[in-house]
Amino acid sequence: MAKKHYKIETSCPQCGCSAVSHLSTEEIRERFGDVPNVEMECSECMIKYQTDMKKACPEWDKECGMDK
Repeated sequence: MAKKHYKIETSCPQCGCSAVSHLSTEEIRERFGDVPNVEMECSECMIKYQTDMKKACPEWDKECGMDK
């Protein structure tokens, strides 16, 4: 059975470049943990920024139960 992957989609607040990742549950927990805000780095302008995980991946928010 294939692992479920979640789509994490963000956009850079400085240049507007968008980033999309498809990660499994284990990869999300390893990279971000169960936190409400995640730190991202833009591949274009290299700025580091934080984004709300609920907006970046609403489906993951339902799975991990952060909204409780």
